[in-house]
Amino acid sequence: MLDINSINKQYIAGIWRDGKSNRSLADKNPYNGEVITEFKMGSTEDVDAAYQAAQAGMDEWNQINPYKQRDILENAASYVKEHEEDITDIIIDELGGTRLKAAFEIGLVKDMLKEAATFPLKKEGKILPSVEDGKENRLYRMPAGVVGVISPFNFPFFLSVKSIAPAIGAGNGVVLKAHEETPIVGGTLIAKIFEEAGVPKGLFNVVVTDISEIGDTFVEHPIPRIISFTGSTGVGRHIAQLAVKHFKKPLLELGGNSAFIVLEDADIDYAVNAAAFSRFTHQGQICMSANRIIVHQSIYDEFIVKYKEKIVSLKTGDPRDPDTVIGPVVNESAAQNLKAIIEKGIEQGAKPILKGNITGNMVEPTILTDVTSDMAVAQEEMFGPVVSVIPFETDEEAVKIANNTNFGLSGAVHTADGERGVELAKKVHTGMIHVNDITINDEPIVAFGGEKQSGLGRLNGEWSLEEFTTMKWISINYRQRQFPY
Repeated sequence: MLDINSINKQYIAGIWRDGKSNRSLADKNPYNGEVITEFKMGSTEDVDAAYQAAQAGMDEWNQINPYKQRDILENAASYVKEHEEDITDIIIDELGGTRLKAAFEIGLVKDMLKEAATFPLKKEGKILPSVEDGKENRLYRMPAGVVGVISPFNFPFFLSVKSIAPAIGAGNGVVLKAHEETPIVGGTLIAKIFEEAGVPKGLFNVVVTDISEIGDTFVEHPIPRIISFTGSTGVGRHIAQLAVKHFKKPLLELGGNSAFIVLEDADIDYAVNAAAFSRFTHQGQICMSANRIIVHQSIYDEFIVKYKEKIVSLKTGDPRDPDTVIGPVVNESAAQNLKAIIEKGIEQGAKPILKGNITGNMVEPTILTDVTSDMAVAQEEMFGPVVSVIPFETDEEAVKIANNTNFGLSGAVHTADGERGVELAKKVHTGMIHVNDITINDEPIVAFGGEKQSGLGRLNGEWSLEEFTTMKWISINYRQRQFPY
């Protein structure tokens, strides 16, 4: 049984302790507002201690046999599997995630841990010939250095582990700054998992605090070589600028405005179900969620009727109820932001064929039609259960609408002709797009990342190994070289 009150502290150098700030953080249930637990916040002193510990822990970790490293990471996956029910309860209470969402996220975490467990055995180098006689060139794949990870609030368990586990598997120490809305699921729960798995003390550290307490210290600290951030494009831009200024590599998974394109020959019933899942899973609080449903004019009316019927059938309410599909958004500020963008869309001419009530953190579904690409609801990422439906007449028009955004993360195309779908998908400027599927896809060995303002870099599988390592050239001259002077 996981006891929340045993992990409501900072985790630094293998020690659970209170932060050195005189401020506290109340961790609240977004559905009922109850305080789950409280943290004594971390300070800049704690950030420094965490990075120092990660550097020392990294040195110890890389003295361990790679096969033993693999076993430890596999232990982490086993721990998650053994405590799945406890973790589900925490996801429901801290995130307002439904049981469906919790199962989905936990499954992704287990797959990512298992994939990262292969990394210690995959750090292959090369021996290359030289232009000089008697010389040998060796390339060693080395850990890149300590990694700072900044966690989001929407899928904090998985999106933190997505960077942490591969970074550790590649030989790096890690410091995680948990999001203040989800300090357990996206922070100290992960520390508990790696502690129980047997990683060396200090290799992995968690700091629970907020930006008003530590400012830019987490990014600007001299130790980390990589900053991995998942969150909004605005914050990501700031982090990238800071990172590059201090010669650190930024890895960014940012916002999305995914297009879900339904061609005239698509299976409408299947497309309706896929579009519903693509928008309303975890209340639409997923960067890959389908913000815009782009439907061929010839099937537009039929699609709208069936889509509305589907969305009306989705139960909104208590995430502990197994029948609930749509729980609360993260906080009341997020709910009010959604209310404002809905009202702006209606002012600009969008028609709400379904307009849900907004009470506290609870946002019922809203479907907007008569949407044009210049409207805010089509241009901005709506991080909640709100969706725009846009008609089109030709494939070229569908592509133009899909590309009319600053984002380029995910997407979907539905058609009876798979190859037609692939050819259209190639023209949509996204890092990922899926034919006859949902927009929400993430697999442990497939390259994941965005284009345009949706991010920098690629994660998962060999791409994560590449991102979290560096190639070091060491040459050996077996003869004495002849110099010109």
